[in-house]
Amino acid sequence: MGEVKINNFKPKIVGYLCNWCTYAAADLAGASRLDIKPSINVIRVMCSSRIDQNLILTTFFGGADGILIAGCHPGDCHYDKGNYYARRRYALLKKVLETLKLDPERLQLSWISAAEGKRYATVVNEFTERIRKLGPNPINNNSYF
Repeated sequence: MGEVKINNFKPKIVGYLCNWCTYAAADLAGASRLDIKPSINVIRVMCSSRIDQNLILTTFFGGADGILIAGCHPGDCHYDKGNYYARRRYALLKKVLETLKLDPERLQLSWISAAEGKRYATVVNEFTERIRKLGPNPINNNSYF
């Protein structure tokens, strides 16, 4: 098989979005008809803190080229300190990805409130472009995507 050309590469991105803030922002962005790259598959979670490290690793090993975790701004979590726990896990996961020789830039954590539809569109589009430049996931075994 030949090498994948960057221009033709369409990244497979999974977005784990907090129900209370970022999922609502995604809905607002869609209702506002903002231009969002179609490469993200959204999974709604109740809180960014509910995203386990094993879920992230399984998603990468399942074929995702990039993962976006997005939730409420720190201090605004509906579950008090959930996003602080998410931030701690994220920092640890970046180190784990380095150990696995997977570029840590393939994982992003963003804080996006329900009223930030434009910010959601910007974050998704910029992340999609970054993943497109990185190319396909080197450990992709296409088992899920």
